[in-house]
Amino acid sequence: QPTLYLPGGSSSTIFPVFLSLYIYLFTLSLASSLQYINSLTMAKPSEPTGDSHVAVLAFPFGTHAAPLLAVTRRLASSSPSTVFSFFNTAQSNSSLFSSSDDLPANIRVHDVPDGVPEGYVFSGKPQEAIELFIESAPESFKREIVAAEKEVGRKVKCMLTDAFFWFAADMATEMNASWIAFWTAGANSLTAHFYTDLIRETIGVNEVGGRMEETLGFISGMEKIRVKDTQEGVVFGPLDSVFSNMLHRMGRALPRATAVFINSFEELDPTFTANLKSEFKRYLNIGPLALLSQWEASVNDPHGCLAWMEKRPPGSVAYISFGTVMTPPPGELAAIAEGLESSKVPFVWSLKNMVHLPKGFLDRTREQGIVVPWAPQAELLKHEATGVFVTHCGWNSVLESVSGGVPMICRPFFGDQRLNGRAVEVVWEIGMTIINGVFTKDGFEKCLDRVLVQDDGKKMKRNAMKLKEQAHEAVSSKGSSSVNFRGLLDAVVNI
Repeated sequence: QPTLYLPGGSSSTIFPVFLSLYIYLFTLSLASSLQYINSLTMAKPSEPTGDSHVAVLAFPFGTHAAPLLAVTRRLASSSPSTVFSFFNTAQSNSSLFSSSDDLPANIRVHDVPDGVPEGYVFSGKPQEAIELFIESAPESFKREIVAAEKEVGRKVKCMLTDAFFWFAADMATEMNASWIAFWTAGANSLTAHFYTDLIRETIGVNEVGGRMEETLGFISGMEKIRVKDTQEGVVFGPLDSVFSNMLHRMGRALPRATAVFINSFEELDPTFTANLKSEFKRYLNIGPLALLSQWEASVNDPHGCLAWMEKRPPGSVAYISFGTVMTPPPGELAAIAEGLESSKVPFVWSLKNMVHLPKGFLDRTREQGIVVPWAPQAELLKHEATGVFVTHCGWNSVLESVSGGVPMICRPFFGDQRLNGRAVEVVWEIGMTIINGVFTKDGFEKCLDRVLVQDDGKKMKRNAMKLKEQAHEAVSSKGSSSVNFRGLLDAVVNI
């Protein structure tokens, strides 16, 4: 794993490997994604008898395919007469369908080529596999869709795709089908990609060092967002990379979609929602997806985190996790450990590699906290003992924290994490960014004290609880996300 350092306070630093990592921003961890998919499994319907046929096109990197499959399951269960042909690479499919659960009879799984030529030798570029896939994807999908149409005996009438696939707009036109795009992250990052041309025209590109603190008030909803909060590839960083071009072309193509839907809820970002509704033909918030499970799946907790939490007072524990991709540099890991030990705050820390922890830390803090290689994040963020979430601010982590009513201490690294961290701190006021952008012992202690003890931390908690209530209301039977899901279902199957 490359060493990833971010100098204090400089959010314009570009990580040389961000293209290979960026795809993880918008997705759930694989374990939680598969658990969520399993939780949506319903009774297997009878063989479909209608004539509707939907082509579902998945992006096979990271865990993008998992939430799209979860949505497809809900749609398939709600419309058993519609056939959903799910297209994905063989490698990604093997991960998604490794469980023993039966798919609904109206979901058909198809493999598409990964774009890697036979005998190809990888050069080691981080984004190489993505580039090869994207280059071959349009023709590969077309070819496999034709084969699926012959197999099913129905023409595809709707294309339900990851929003990354800008080329689906032209494919749908050629096939006389509708195109519905799924953005797996938040409205803030979608807005930045949609308005990339406007941002570049207004701010400039690359040579923007003197304007990094300026806000994007010329875009509705971005009044408190600074230039330096935007993703790499918008106005700074490798603007001409395959990945940056994909996102840029996506932003331009989405107005052609019949509908765009995202994993969020309207009440979280009402200004973005109103604006994007005016820009797209149809814009639907259908989340938080993690709150839509039909029944409680058994919780995977191999290290006993939840049992440990039961012994702690309400709102007292710091849960620390930076996702499946990022690990802070060694100096920051040591600072986190030193800050925890000095503060005496109870903690659960999800950390795969413990080699950089201070000598004797685990022994000295044995009664104070636990460090585990994996933790059941969604369940921990629901637990009443959790008082603060120390996070990298990936979208799904933020949304899970919002759904649990847990304030956050944010340490963003790349991509939309800075946007999300900014929203947590100054838009929703449910947390704070780590002092000067990097962990120090004293800085982390001050953050823990502020969130868990001080009056403004209590305000963060009240704000977080309000958003939690709104999130749960959104997915209730008459809530905004439930209404929007029914609208999505109508757009997908009633063509």
